[in-house]
Amino acid sequence: MSHDHNHLPSEIRHEKPLWWALALTSSYLVVEVVGAFMTNSLALLSDAAHMATDALALVIALTAVRLSRRPPDARRTYGYARLEALGALVNGALLFVVGLYILWEAVDRFREPQAIASTGMLWVAGFGLLVNLIAMRLLSAGSGESLNVKGAYLEVWSDMLGSVAVIVAALVIRFTGWTLVDPILAVLIGLWVLPRTWVLLRDALNVLLEGVPKGMALADVEQALRGHAGVADIHDLHVWALGSSTPALTAHVVTAGGQDADALRRALAAMLHERFAIDHVTLQVEADHCGDACSAHAPSARHDHGDHDHEGHDHRH
Repeated sequence: MSHDHNHLPSEIRHEKPLWWALALTSSYLVVEVVGAFMTNSLALLSDAAHMATDALALVIALTAVRLSRRPPDARRTYGYARLEALGALVNGALLFVVGLYILWEAVDRFREPQAIASTGMLWVAGFGLLVNLIAMRLLSAGSGESLNVKGAYLEVWSDMLGSVAVIVAALVIRFTGWTLVDPILAVLIGLWVLPRTWVLLRDALNVLLEGVPKGMALADVEQALRGHAGVADIHDLHVWALGSSTPALTAHVVTAGGQDADALRRALAAMLHERFAIDHVTLQVEADHCGDACSAHAPSARHDHGDHDHEGHDHRH
């Protein structure tokens, strides 16, 4: 029996806001780079560097979204959902490098303070703040559902803070002439961004390493399965994520006496959907513990995969 398993989301959302955010970010990037060199502001240059990574993050996010639409094939049976995590990993790494670069440049500014054109710096930063606020509004809806959108949102958010810092620095320089505030705020921006970048990298690595999805405890899932009246034992339980919002589960279920295997599989699949939002489920139901035979392919084994059954369907992870 052949089966078509499409693990892609039913609709690819949030692509249009990504395009709008990319257009805004790319347009302002040109303005900010020119303004940074004209005003000689490191804080503005750091904001421009963040804006450049914002634009690249959006390009990567859009590329990953489009590639993730490709259906599963003979070589990639789960499709391309994990391109989202790869894109987020690249975004986080880029932002981490940019933060370290700004910290390095700030050290030189502390040694040799430089004159800064505060008026131009103020106008450019003010326009940048407006652009970042619009982009954040566009990306906020998808930031909780997609690692890619979350990565882009975090970068735009950090750049918004950078714009605020540049405005503050420009005002201080304009009214006091204290130019050291420029590298000081550049350092603060870097220290603010780096921990959040680590969170993004950690989430992306968790998906790529097939870790338990964020916000889910393996012990809770196992307890819920064992709590069903028809379950005598659970073993070989695995829970991981195909993407940031696509959890999957496999397990061997030992039935209590007299239980109907089909009914039990469907009941457990419904419970996992309701309590943990896990829809990609593969359960091997056994009359007793299969022991070492669990690792061998069993042609007669039947599995429940979400809402449908499979004959001879072997999942290997």
